Amino acid sequence: MPEGIDLTPTSHIVLGLLSMFGEATPYDLKQMVSASVGQFWTLPHSQLYDEPARLARAGYVTEKQEAGGRRRKLYRITDRGQAALETWLSVLTPEPYVLRDPALLKLFFGADPRTLANAQLQTHREKLAEYEALRGADAGDGRRGPWLALELGTRHERETVRFWEEQARE
Repeated sequence: MPEGIDLTPTSHIVLGLLSMFGEATPYDLKQMVSASVGQFWTLPHSQLYDEPARLARAGYVTEKQEAGGRRRKLYRITDRGQAALETWLSVLTPEPYVLRDPALLKLFFGADPRTLANAQLQTHREKLAEYEALRGADAGDGRRGPWLALELGTRHERETVRFWEEQARE
């Protein structure tokens, strides 16, 4: 059996997406991240090309290369990968939310709140509209987790819009 490796957040993203959606190429994973967890977890897309191969060498996923055509590599989660994902999901996460917002950093160091607010309002109103449109879409396969994450993201954007509206008025 292959040796264990340290599993990173990117490892868990790959395992989680393969668990949810089945077999995928690195390009498929990139598209899945953009449409889902990429809304709240940033990572270099290059990691989504490297990580599946690393997980395959350790036995967490299988790797199969197409015989013809573009000879893409297809990855599928193994029982070992599923067990690692389930273990990770069962561990409580007491870490606080990490907010890395360039506008908040600029505000802290003295940027004009009203000027900053005008730019931030457009950005956050657009994101809020995107989230609300997704909330109105069909519930899909009935998995609760993505919809709860969307709900939290929607609430966060509503509060952020409310904050910047206050700054724009003052």
